[in-house]
Amino acid sequence: MDKQIFINLPVVDLQKSADFYAALGFVMNPQFSDNQAKCMVWSDHIYVMILTHDKFKEFTQKPIYNPDSHISSLYSLALDSVDNVHKLMEKGLQAGGQEPNESRDLGFMIQRTLKDPDGHTWELFHMDFSKLPS
Repeated sequence: MDKQIFINLPVVDLQKSADFYAALGFVMNPQFSDNQAKCMVWSDHIYVMILTHDKFKEFTQKPIYNPDSHISSLYSLALDSVDNVHKLMEKGLQAGGQEPNESRDLGFMIQRTLKDPDGHTWELFHMDFSKLPS
């Protein structure tokens, strides 16, 4: 089996979140989706599991924090061009996301921040290795 990553996120409104991730280009895998969880596929190796709070609580004894007011992690999506960073951001904003920070241009990397409807933070970026400082 290839190495894969599954990011599990608690969400308030499962359908709203599924629609948001679908607008970004994630594809729902119905084999691992039901009325409490949706498996949203970014690539053959990267999956985002969006789970209702009740479903998420089955996997932990800890309380669910509010990602809109607290942060415990940042998720980053590398894209193949600056243009695609801007296009994906626009799709995310149109689907109900928010851009809490201004775009950052580090010379070798363009980065934009997108919050999903629940406040989970995604960094959308393109890195040009030919411009990487030595």
